[in-house]
Amino acid sequence: MKIISVNVNGIRAAEKKGLFHWLESQEADVVCLQEVRAQEHQYSQSSFHPEGYTSWFHNAQKKGYSGVSIYAKKQPDQLVVKLGNQEIDDEGRYLRADFGSLSVVSVYLPSGSSGDDKQAKKIRFMRFFEELMADMLASKRSFILCGDWNIAHKKIDIKNWRANQTRSGFLPEEREWMDQLFEQGWVDAFRVRNQQAEQYTWWSNRGKAWENNTGWRIDYQIVTPDLKNCISEVSVYKDERFSDHSPLIIDYVF
Repeated sequence: MKIISVNVNGIRAAEKKGLFHWLESQEADVVCLQEVRAQEHQYSQSSFHPEGYTSWFHNAQKKGYSGVSIYAKKQPDQLVVKLGNQEIDDEGRYLRADFGSLSVVSVYLPSGSSGDDKQAKKIRFMRFFEELMADMLASKRSFILCGDWNIAHKKIDIKNWRANQTRSGFLPEEREWMDQLFEQGWVDAFRVRNQQAEQYTWWSNRGKAWENNTGWRIDYQIVTPDLKNCISEVSVYKDERFSDHSPLIIDYVF
């Protein structure tokens, strides 16, 4: 199973930059998109619907904001959209598709970089999601959580770690939160196969971050421990730019 995850920073903008043309060449089984920033009725044109895929969306109530989607070649047995947390549900930050005993999730954690209120929202999401992830582990189902987590986990996951220790996305409490998830058994799928530094997935649009590779690794596929040995190949696609994030591609062999 080949799974691609990418924050598109606006699905309409990414489509114009060739995202769906590229996806057609990848033949992924599942594609998880975050920050689609559109309402479902705006996806009517055929270019948003690659041949062979069915798509599902969880859009934010606020227009032009947040939103996630899943594209898959196989029809899921079940979709889970509502978590029972109004703040998260209203912002379209979670979508789960069940395929037999495997669940694939597209998730988009809030960014806290624009102020204390936004950071407080991010922390609320983290605490709620931590409990949800504990329930996932206890369920004995297999999970692949794909998305923009808006946290660089370790020093090798960010170019200028010293200068960013007080910034949202690299705060000690955020990194400790991810430590706890992995201590509980969750697995950072990319790092199973690639432990190198400078494997970034996001670059600021300010300055020359892309040209200088001044990036952050904030996009992940985090999996239940039973899937660790199924991780075959991992990569970040950087030959073309569809967004300020690059697609994360992981192949699983079951």
